[in-house]
Amino acid sequence: MTSHVGRLYALALALLVFFLAWAAFAARPWARTAATSTSPQLRALAAREHRLRARSVLVRRVVARRWATYRAELQRRQARNAAAARLASAPAPSVRVVTLPPLTITRTS
Repeated sequence: MTSHVGRLYALALALLVFFLAWAAFAARPWARTAATSTSPQLRALAAREHRLRARSVLVRRVVARRWATYRAELQRRQARNAAAARLASAPAPSVRVVTLPPLTITRTS
């Protein structure tokens, strides 16, 4: 094929076929027939999925509660640390140097 127009038509047709096939696979017409099947394995799988979804909701609640507890404890800890830092940064009491006369005690035994 030496014609440029022919190559363009072939490319356009190839793209059209590609996107039509993509749309057909994306629609998944075979999925409807598999879902209506009532095999025991599929029913067991659906029941297990239902149990796992229910359990995941419970796990999310537990994690959310634990996370809230952690955040509250973290805030309390940060407040304590901030108070301790304020106390540590308070100026130390000043030291006075006092000069006293020497202490001499003489005793004889």
